[in-house]
Amino acid sequence: MSKIILFIFIGILIFSCTEEQTKLPILGNADVVYHEKDGVTIADTVYPKIPAFSFLNEDSVLISNENFKNKIWIVEFFFATCPTICPIMQKQLKNVVKATQGFENHIEFISFTIDPTHDSPSKLKAYKKLNNILNKNWTFLTGDEATTHRLGIENFLTFAGRNEEALGGYAHSGSFTLVDKAGYVRGVYNVTNFDLSVNKSEYNRLINDVESLLINEYGISKSK
Repeated sequence: MSKIILFIFIGILIFSCTEEQTKLPILGNADVVYHEKDGVTIADTVYPKIPAFSFLNEDSVLISNENFKNKIWIVEFFFATCPTICPIMQKQLKNVVKATQGFENHIEFISFTIDPTHDSPSKLKAYKKLNNILNKNWTFLTGDEATTHRLGIENFLTFAGRNEEALGGYAHSGSFTLVDKAGYVRGVYNVTNFDLSVNKSEYNRLINDVESLLINEYGISKSK
């Protein structure tokens, strides 16, 4: 009987370690904050969250991060007149939408334009129609350019900015950022390479991580 109990204990331990390994990391530069409790100094690791933001969507409605509360986010930075990497990114993000069907009530896809001077709400609406993007959980946002670029680089951990030498006058990475319900970045995925090829392993990692986050951390099952 003692051997059976030992095997059960080992099985639980192995399962627990496996569960811990499947938990996604929190990305960003963490701070260590010290406080005292009952005379003991305790160190807490504090990870950065996506800060509050406010932008206009494609319907000219003012949208903030509160509109996406209780959802995980998959975020991209793009611009509508981008002649190179953006069309490929849109295609891949559409594939992500299809691959995550059954979780659509728990995911928000967010596209920030890095060229707000050109990409007004009406232009974004036309872009969305042109690309046949019909999903209710896919929002396009436009706002202050400097704020957008700073959000991309400092918070969503993806490059977005002006580059006069780049086609279209802007440069950005082909990555998607995964954000959890609490506003922490849990992954950055270079799905589209700078040479315009698709990184299939990064795409698959994104899909796997989305499911891991929703199923393992939030206990959400995929609906049929």
